[in-house]
Amino acid sequence: MGKRLLFYVLLIGTVIAASLALRVWDPSPVARLRALVFDAYQQVDPRSFDPSQPVRIVDIDEESLKRLGQWPWPRTLLAELVDTLAANGAAAIAFDMVFPEPDRMSPANAVKFWPPSPALDTLKSEVEKLPSNDDVFAEAIARAPVVLGFIASPHASSLPETKAGFAHGGDDPRLFAPYYPGAAESLEVLQDPAQGTGALNWIPDLDQIIRRMPMVVRIGDTLFPSLAADVLRLAQGATTYMVKSSGASGEKAFGEKTGIVKVRIGDYEVPTEANGQMWLRFTPQSQGRYLPAWKVLNGDIGEEDIAGRILLIGTSAAGLLDLRATPLEASVPGVELHAQAVEQILKGDFLLRPDFATPAELLYILVLGILIAVLVYRSGALGSAVIGALAVAAVIGISWYAFTALGWLVDPIYPAIALTAIYLAGSLFMFLRTERERNRVRNAFSHYMAPELVKRLADDPSRLKLGGETRDMTLLFSDVRGFTTISEGLDAEELTRFLNGLFTPLSNIILEEQGTIDKFMGDALMAFWNAPLEDAKHPSHACNAALRMMREMEVLNARWRQEAEAKERPFKEVKLGIGLNTGVCCVGNLGSETRFDYSVIGDNVNVASRLEGQSKTYDLVTIVGQETSARAPGFAFLELDLLKVKGKTAATRIFALLGDNALKQSQPFIDLTARHSEFLARYRAKDWDAAEALSRECEKLNSAHLDRLYALYRERIAAFRVSPPPPDWDGTAEALSK
Repeated sequence: MGKRLLFYVLLIGTVIAASLALRVWDPSPVARLRALVFDAYQQVDPRSFDPSQPVRIVDIDEESLKRLGQWPWPRTLLAELVDTLAANGAAAIAFDMVFPEPDRMSPANAVKFWPPSPALDTLKSEVEKLPSNDDVFAEAIARAPVVLGFIASPHASSLPETKAGFAHGGDDPRLFAPYYPGAAESLEVLQDPAQGTGALNWIPDLDQIIRRMPMVVRIGDTLFPSLAADVLRLAQGATTYMVKSSGASGEKAFGEKTGIVKVRIGDYEVPTEANGQMWLRFTPQSQGRYLPAWKVLNGDIGEEDIAGRILLIGTSAAGLLDLRATPLEASVPGVELHAQAVEQILKGDFLLRPDFATPAELLYILVLGILIAVLVYRSGALGSAVIGALAVAAVIGISWYAFTALGWLVDPIYPAIALTAIYLAGSLFMFLRTERERNRVRNAFSHYMAPELVKRLADDPSRLKLGGETRDMTLLFSDVRGFTTISEGLDAEELTRFLNGLFTPLSNIILEEQGTIDKFMGDALMAFWNAPLEDAKHPSHACNAALRMMREMEVLNARWRQEAEAKERPFKEVKLGIGLNTGVCCVGNLGSETRFDYSVIGDNVNVASRLEGQSKTYDLVTIVGQETSARAPGFAFLELDLLKVKGKTAATRIFALLGDNALKQSQPFIDLTARHSEFLARYRAKDWDAAEALSRECEKLNSAHLDRLYALYRERIAAFRVSPPPPDWDGTAEALSK
């Protein structure tokens, strides 16, 4: 084994080993990147909201607070809300809130805040006989299927009351569930009659985005369900949860205590991570799942929207600060997270990171890393780039397929990082060997060839030969109108400065629109698109370049006007003529064996040049061929003529480029286009009177300086009245100049 190959093997082996170690270590920055990729998957392919699902949020929204009073509401009002929901047939009701203190608006509490008066002592004894608001609320809870929430906390010591039993298969789930020493819970008078109790907790990632929700939590030595789990249990009339952990029948853990696998809630089985958390697959926010509380209380929302549904009572009011970030939204009411969790379980649309995902990712890094290293060594820098890109694309594709088809979360980040590192290390050898040849090409040609062309020549020096290829291209010719008159008033230095000041911004526009500048010819400029690099939208890019050039001329003319006024000399506005045409051309290195240029030739090139020349005839800036207008749908075109240009035997339809899609969609342009089409039809039908009348109507409608166009047509009509065209005339006009 040669020294170079030995060093290569050691280098690649080190990179692969480091990549595997990085995956096992799983540092926080890379784990966060992985989470962001999973977020992006949800953003691209979110779960769709299904309005038929029996889950709704009774929303204490801003309007409810405005109509019914500030928060907290008297618990008598909450009791009325519970009674209303129960009377309308709610399957289960859950409160996304905790009531840890007595209602200060209960009669006995409220009287303490009344101002002292002799009558107060007499009234106080009577008030104290009234039931408290909490008693009224508790009675309503006892009459309805209600789940109250609690917040598991490391700073609390009380233990909530359990309302359902837990059974488990395999290892004890208490070993894996999120642990808290205590909880903040509702008053005992409220908790006792409730038929369910559930944790309101979720565990955000370091970026404070909610991606998972615990199905079970451990408080002390007791398991408790989440609010979402318990309201679903209560709606089904179930009494027990079944937690399946490692070591259970059918679960392969190879003697290891790997964690919780599934939680069964009545008829529904929820796959979880090892600590009992369920990945949330979010839907975009939808008002379809919200029922405003005030509408429920006043009867606007009744049995049709409530009967048989699981209802979660919470708030979307910003001032109550129950807002959370999710992969899809920067701010979502916390109650919606519970609602979406219940929807997801009912629909069975889960996300899961399988137990085999990490070993599979490590194996992929090892096998593909070795394969890439071998192929890179054999194929060189260019081949290795393709192979590396394909390998990274493959892992991303596998990850995306697993997400969309199976609901699996397979990490594309670690394999992509590892394979990229292996590709970079391997291709370094080939890069160093080939860069010397590339530098030789760059040094030889960078002074007088386009940068993009120099790059392609450096990548493939064999292109330095005569010959070309046939391509579908868009051509642009531009010329300064009245250049001779302009140049007569300038000396050589001023003329040079004028042309440089003109061509620099116009050239930049063409390059920004992915065009290639062919040459400058005095006051004229030639450019093309779709070579040397392919550009699927080359007609649109060329049209956009032409429009930007037109706008740039306004800026330049304003500057030149100021300069002329400062020098107290007359100013003549500089105008461009632009011709665009699309079609098949021959492009390549054209010239002699010792000197050649990258250029384009062909009949369609000549047509583009002729169209630029016709801009003088029609007194318009940009004239385009039929193929260009047909393949650039996002622009405002107006058919000008059926014209036989110089050097062509067949006529072609030519169009004026007047603006972008905003103009195209504007009502004035739509009206002008309709009337203009009618005008052309009457003209080509030899209906001179109607055509002349329509031309004048079009003049009134147009705001695009088309007066010369319609005047030209009226001149033709006058001539045809004297000397009619032949019977087979189809409206074709013949260009009198190039």
